[in-house]
Amino acid sequence: MQTHHWRYLMPAPTASGQLKVELQDFHVTEKLGYEPTGQGEHIYLWVQKTGLNTAFLAEEIAKFARVPLRDVTYAGRKDKYAVTLQWFSVHKPGKAEFDWSKLAVDGAEVLKAIRHDKKLRTGVLKGNRFVISVRNISDTKALSKRLNYVEKNGVPNYYGAQRFGDSRYDARGGNLVLAEKMLNGEEIRNRNKRSMAISALRSWLFNEFVSRRIEDGLFNQALNGDIMLLAGSASYFCADSIDETIKQRLLSRDIQLSAPLWGQGPLASQGKALALEQNIANDHATITLTLEKLGLKQERRALRLLPENMQWEVQDNLLQVSFDLPAGAFATSVIREIVDINQHYEVD
Repeated sequence: MQTHHWRYLMPAPTASGQLKVELQDFHVTEKLGYEPTGQGEHIYLWVQKTGLNTAFLAEEIAKFARVPLRDVTYAGRKDKYAVTLQWFSVHKPGKAEFDWSKLAVDGAEVLKAIRHDKKLRTGVLKGNRFVISVRNISDTKALSKRLNYVEKNGVPNYYGAQRFGDSRYDARGGNLVLAEKMLNGEEIRNRNKRSMAISALRSWLFNEFVSRRIEDGLFNQALNGDIMLLAGSASYFCADSIDETIKQRLLSRDIQLSAPLWGQGPLASQGKALALEQNIANDHATITLTLEKLGLKQERRALRLLPENMQWEVQDNLLQVSFDLPAGAFATSVIREIVDINQHYEVD
């Protein structure tokens, strides 16, 4: 299970550079999408963490507040080797308050605490704002065309290298090594590692679907029977035929083409789209069967990732680029289309 073969929308970038040379080179600000009410059983914490694992910080917050770990939640894990601003919630009924300035965790600072009437749930997040610095770029002249292309056309909505694990242990990523062991029938008893292996396996297969459509010249071309995702929604429908209305909705980005996140049940696609997706699935029958046996259900994910509010500056051999992405999207998949990165990823 390799990862280097996934296609680019443009020819592969000629410029190379380094990401995450310093912690400050990768800055993430969470966009919750709603405001805490100021009342309720849950204390929302707006936290800046630097070089910290999200799960580890949740454990430290639980110890400080003297609550079970299950009562400390967050919308999503953030990169460890980075500066991140994100929300945590602590279930603490009553009027108990804390001096959060005394949370003695190196690299963490609670900037605000406010109550809310609902717990913070995984995935309940509008998106993230990224400010990323890429250093030691070999050819800055090659960047302008690619940056403008990405701003206009987006990038393949690949799961990023973080999903596949820490590349210090294997060039493909440690989670893919675990996934291969799972495919070979080896039992992974550690619940967290097992979960990460399953996620890596499913994500790898999704990336295969996306890359194959690029390879076949079908990334921008809708097929009869394609599944269309409604913008900003988990809702979708099957386009039995591709008429002018569908084409215009795709151009206006009211809808998006999608690919399957594999699981039990029939594919939602029909016609030519179904034939394409089934052929790709047949090429990876061991993986699809494994995911079905694990009890996962068929889902859909957009083929294209569209960065919003994208800005950039190039000085000497340094690129600083910023953009907004929806929840579940990978900033590294945006950077990948712009510059060839020499780095490793920390597992959060």
